[in-house]
Amino acid sequence: MIKVKVSALPFPAMKFYWVYMMANARNTVLYIGVTNNIELRAKQHREHEDPGSFTARYNVEKLVWHEAHDSIDNAIARESQLKNWKRAWKDALVNAMNPEWKDLAATGLVG
Repeated sequence: MIKVKVSALPFPAMKFYWVYMMANARNTVLYIGVTNNIELRAKQHREHEDPGSFTARYNVEKLVWHEAHDSIDNAIARESQLKNWKRAWKDALVNAMNPEWKDLAATGLVG
């Protein structure tokens, strides 16, 4: 009989690609992006890591919506689709997940 430690088995971690929406404090400005590390990306936006970026200029700091994908191609396609949506459709998508438009990164409701 062969004994194998369970911890020694190479189980690959599931990798996700995230499409996300960020908003400013008054929810008047939206930013749509894609990333493979949503917690880090939300932090980068919040801390204005790139002072000249759109999100820094318009104080877009709240993660208000996100969606996981198992392939980068699907995530990029979804990002492109959402960028072409009317604002009312984007608002409805956020409202379905996060009716109070709270910062999901701050509440720990990410990933």
